[in-house]
Amino acid sequence: MTFIKKTLASSVALAFTATMTAAAQAEISDGELRIGYLADMSGTYRDLAGPGGLEALRMAVEDFGGSVNGAPIQVFSADDRNSADVGANTVREWIDTRNVDMVAGLVASSVTIAVTRVLEENNGFGIVSASAASSITNEHCTPNHIHWVYDTYPLANGTAKAVVEQGGDTWFMLTADYAFGHALEGDVTRVVEENGGQIVGGVRHPFPTDDFSSYILQAQGSGAKIIGLANAGADTVNAINTASQFGVVEAGQQLAGLLVFLNDVHAMGLDATQGLLLTTGWYWDMDDEAREWSERYFERVGRMPTMVQAGIYSSTYHYLQAVEATGSDDPATVREYMMEQEINDFFARNGRLREDGRMIHDMYLAEVKSPAESEGEWDLYKILATIPAEEAYRPLSESQCKLVQN
Repeated sequence: MTFIKKTLASSVALAFTATMTAAAQAEISDGELRIGYLADMSGTYRDLAGPGGLEALRMAVEDFGGSVNGAPIQVFSADDRNSADVGANTVREWIDTRNVDMVAGLVASSVTIAVTRVLEENNGFGIVSASAASSITNEHCTPNHIHWVYDTYPLANGTAKAVVEQGGDTWFMLTADYAFGHALEGDVTRVVEENGGQIVGGVRHPFPTDDFSSYILQAQGSGAKIIGLANAGADTVNAINTASQFGVVEAGQQLAGLLVFLNDVHAMGLDATQGLLLTTGWYWDMDDEAREWSERYFERVGRMPTMVQAGIYSSTYHYLQAVEATGSDDPATVREYMMEQEINDFFARNGRLREDGRMIHDMYLAEVKSPAESEGEWDLYKILATIPAEEAYRPLSESQCKLVQN
């Protein structure tokens, strides 16, 4: 009798589980979860996200098991060529013909802003991992996207504040002339002036730019102690290399790289970058968890990951957990679940998703090591300080986001 009862109970439990699994899969549109990875795959920002970010996303999918509640996960990818029109049209086509559920990657801020408008119009969902403009979860926020890795607000709060406190109180801004550069320039100006410094001049350069000679000459002529580089990727590398050729540092001025990635420092070498202060959302050698994941990534890609590539894995995995837990790929349902979960993994410490779509987490002030301090090809940073999550990002009391009730 006991055996019969146990068998009956087991049968009921199995039937219930099967029913719930079938129901969950039925709520995943088209019976499969479709993720589109959109990034600069061949241009200025290729190395900071690009193919390496796609590989990180695939790692997340593989580690999750390749399916959610029985629904297989399909991954698509495209090169946005840093064009807002290309990015928006690609995502519109993905939604219309491929029924893509989530768009990942998203690098150039101008592309991201255009894409998130398409997502909002079509009730899609996106996770921004590589764009920097803080406006993406401020005046350009939508209920259909979240911003995961970093933005210009903590970059300025970290690097610019530290440089001013060390005596770098006059600045010349060299800025990429599009949404990201403008946002970073604005946030740096605020931090410099709030801490008693002064912006004495600046120039905006086209994106991308190969020849920085005239811009560096203007910066030299300004007499500013600090030349702030409000650009990224190949533009930052070209600007720093040009400054080195012109003897900027030897003449007494200092460069402040406001968005510097691991791949940039690696490409330029420690001789050119030693002592550079920067703010980062993550570093591959910061603790055991980060090292373990990074070594797995290195085995596949042959280079250590940037904070963006690590963030793409982290955000994708959390998204998959949300779809699994809710049994749905509905953007509002998934977003609500993700907002309820604390985020502490190999990437994020003290992370949580706010109503404006900003994932806040601890950020780090780092200094590039000297050649003598480095113990290996990728041993490039030393972490000087932790910037707590609640201090790093724009407070909601200052938000212009339509989703925030001030």
